[in-house]
Amino acid sequence: MSSYRSLFRTPEFTPLFLGSAAQTAAQTLGGLALATLVYRATGSPLLSAVSMFGPSLAQVLGATLLLSGADRLPPRTALSVIALAFAAGTAVQAVPGLPTGALFGVVLLLGLVASLGGGVRWGLLNEILAKDGYLPGRSLFNMMNGLMQIAGFGTGGALLGMLSPRVCLLLSAALYLPAALTLRLGLTDRPPRAGGRPSPSATWRTNALLWSSRPRRLTYLGLWLPNGLVVGCESLYVSYAPHAAGTLFACGAFGMFAGDVTVGRLLPPAVRRRLATPLLLLLATPYLLFAAHPPLPVAMVCVTIASAGFCASLVQQERLMDLTPGELAGQALGLHSSGMLTMQGVSASLAGAVAQLTSPAAGMTVMAAGSVCVTLALATAARRSPERSSPESGRGPAAAGAR
Repeated sequence: MSSYRSLFRTPEFTPLFLGSAAQTAAQTLGGLALATLVYRATGSPLLSAVSMFGPSLAQVLGATLLLSGADRLPPRTALSVIALAFAAGTAVQAVPGLPTGALFGVVLLLGLVASLGGGVRWGLLNEILAKDGYLPGRSLFNMMNGLMQIAGFGTGGALLGMLSPRVCLLLSAALYLPAALTLRLGLTDRPPRAGGRPSPSATWRTNALLWSSRPRRLTYLGLWLPNGLVVGCESLYVSYAPHAAGTLFACGAFGMFAGDVTVGRLLPPAVRRRLATPLLLLLATPYLLFAAHPPLPVAMVCVTIASAGFCASLVQQERLMDLTPGELAGQALGLHSSGMLTMQGVSASLAGAVAQLTSPAAGMTVMAAGSVCVTLALATAARRSPERSSPESGRGPAAAGAR
């Protein structure tokens, strides 16, 4: 397996990594600022959750209409334009007096743009790294995301104590500009991985091909559902602890970082492949303790431990790539990203609705219980399904993940 140090000697990895880091920092600060702005204005846990995770709801539309562009657009141009689009959209959200309907319209539009970004980014990462480099590369990206979120939520919480949410949104918009510049100047002008023009029909055909394999279907469901339901728990941090939400998000980011280091570098492949189900159960189970409405220190410990379970996605993505032909890697990873983020948006809305009717603690408990049930159901389905390679993948069977 490639070392982390060797990844940075790979051409194009460093600018892709740095550009993505800047985008993550911008998204973290902007998401927390927007959720705080909406919660202060409305006092609604539902609207606060949807404002922060609402872009994810548009991912399903992007996945059905735009995702073929992940393999059919030049990666450098696509990634830099997406960063500029987020800079503009975040700046619009900071406009004083913007109606709530218009605010959420911008949120959903940005989600539609983001649905293409995941496929382009991860398809390019799969292209520039050797076959044994994708998992440590993705692990390093996840670790970077965790560190940027720790810094972003911690800094964002401090800034929101001194500045207005609108000023923080403008700072977030400004962070997207160096991201766009780094991607534009640091990446080479690679041609698209697949021929043809992006179109809804091309997107549908490839999605149908990817979905036609039962092992891939179970892998996709495992990547989307348990993870998404737990993000519903996260979406209630602002309403659960309005003055300490940034602290809870930072604890979650630290837990993700620790999990990604463990799975990405420390565990041998034979052990790693058996851990998807245990890690998904770890992801959800600590949130069941929120039924007792724990004080902040206990909640911080629960969030940190639970978030280590997000590293299950590394195991599942490795399996997905084993089941997928290389020329479809961008759309396959984009479908994973879009489906996961869509489920996160749906779960955030559902969690907000439950919290609106009961309490944020009850909403977290319900979502966590749902994640545990789904994980066990998928593990049972995987055991009843014989392992075999996909006929169109041209690759051998992957070792059983827990999907």
